[in-house]
Amino acid sequence: MYVPFNDLPDSARIWIYQADRPLTDTEVATIQPALRHFADEWTSHGRSLQASAAILHNQFLVVGLDEAVADASGCSIDASVRFVRAIEEALDVSLLEKSRLAFLVDGQVELLDRRELKPAVAAGRLVSSTPYFDATVARKDALQKSFPTAANQTWLARYFN
Repeated sequence: MYVPFNDLPDSARIWIYQADRPLTDTEVATIQPALRHFADEWTSHGRSLQASAAILHNQFLVVGLDEAVADASGCSIDASVRFVRAIEEALDVSLLEKSRLAFLVDGQVELLDRRELKPAVAAGRLVSSTPYFDATVARKDALQKSFPTAANQTWLARYFN
């Protein structure tokens, strides 16, 4: 059952899928009905899930689930991954690739290959306070508080010491 993303409880489980490029406003508008339809139809062992999906910063697909209503099963998680793959195909974008890190630089999301992290820090391109989008955030309350958050407040802190 679809619920607006903002109406999900703070304890809602989330999955963040990072696009390999910014989505255009037109692309976001085009997939909005699909996001709602997916959340409406998403089930676990025949039970409706109270779910939502949103696009943040034109770069991140966030799927949210109120686990107090019903938990996602392995099959329902597989269904969500199939949905993400369908979005990838529809928009010719990668959402499942995990090798790039996302930072907010000069008001824009900038993707950086993990191998480029140390040189970017050494060159001063990234500093400890550079906002970082941690795609491993797993709850809505953490998303709201720390997406993005200063890089030195995440697992990246060791790169700035």
